[in-house]
Amino acid sequence: MTLGAGLVHIESLPPNVASCFLIQPLLPSCPMTISSTRAWVSTAIQIIEADFNRSSDTHLLQVPLPAVPRISLYLKDESTHPSGSLKHRLARSLFLYGLCNGWIGLDTTVIEASSGSTAVSEAYFARMLGLRFIAVMPRSTSAEKIAQIAFYGGESHFVDSPAEMYAESACLAEELGGHYMDQFTYAERATDWRGNNNIAESIFSQMAHEEHPIPSWIVVGAGTGGTSATLGRYIRYRRLPTRLCLADPEASVFYRHLADRAVCTASGPPSVIEGIGRPRCEPSFVPELIDRAYAVPDAASIAAARVLSRRIGRSCGGSTGTNLWAVAQVIGDMVKNGETGSVVTLLCDSGERYRSTHFDDAWLGQRGICIKSAEDAMERFFETGVLSTS
Repeated sequence: MTLGAGLVHIESLPPNVASCFLIQPLLPSCPMTISSTRAWVSTAIQIIEADFNRSSDTHLLQVPLPAVPRISLYLKDESTHPSGSLKHRLARSLFLYGLCNGWIGLDTTVIEASSGSTAVSEAYFARMLGLRFIAVMPRSTSAEKIAQIAFYGGESHFVDSPAEMYAESACLAEELGGHYMDQFTYAERATDWRGNNNIAESIFSQMAHEEHPIPSWIVVGAGTGGTSATLGRYIRYRRLPTRLCLADPEASVFYRHLADRAVCTASGPPSVIEGIGRPRCEPSFVPELIDRAYAVPDAASIAAARVLSRRIGRSCGGSTGTNLWAVAQVIGDMVKNGETGSVVTLLCDSGERYRSTHFDDAWLGQRGICIKSAEDAMERFFETGVLSTS
């Protein structure tokens, strides 16, 4: 055997040197088999990937701001996902993460702590895979979300306050021999922040042909912290000048933690804005990625959601209103500083999920939430480009 014309014959080499050139088999010679569990996991991943392939990307909507023509505002409409919210992306990532880590199998009961939207999306994927799903949620969760979880075959298990969800979910998983998905821990690591059609890559791709293709600011809320982590990491990875602003309910701990890292919990009544704001700093929240934060009163969030719904002709949930209230302050600062550019935020879910709560005047009245002044302020913002609450 030779290495080629004019080259050394392996047979002429010493045995210890010749052995370095021998090709060893990479796999055992016995037939390769795959367990039934691995086969099921493989099929489950294929089913999820096929669902993703059937789904088009969500739209990026431009919101007219005639009073400030040098600044463009965009909404990434996440309500158009098959399960109806931004949390569809997270649920898909969490299921794939659980499957690929060997935590979810053919007979696994999946349990999640949620304020509702993540549970709706996880129920969607659980039904797709034929798995039992239980959502552990506060009793205050909107009836519309509870109904959607049931529509997808999920079960609801209620606790009295958001702070009780974590321990109750873990106990339930242990009791049933199931898997606690734990979005609050795994959100930031289950999503591929470098790309793979995550929300950050999608936004920047859709902005490519706009007048100001690189946003000056992206404004988001935080529930798990997974979305802000994905956006912040992607911005740094792509070496972009975009800054990240956190819109946080007043009852939440996140903006307090950004001001003082020693503050990790918030006491008092929880926010009525579902899906964002937490009483504790979640493991997936990465404060170092946030450039600015605004605390938003619940009344302002609801008022902004209502005004935006009328302005764009589609219903928006309360967390979208939280985002918009912060956006108005960001744009106000840009105007004051003579800046031009674009601002992107998220339409997280539809207001149809909150018909019995945020869009019900009687419900607001029972809780002493008055939105009139905030609603007027948001209307003035659209007319003048300035958010003034005086």
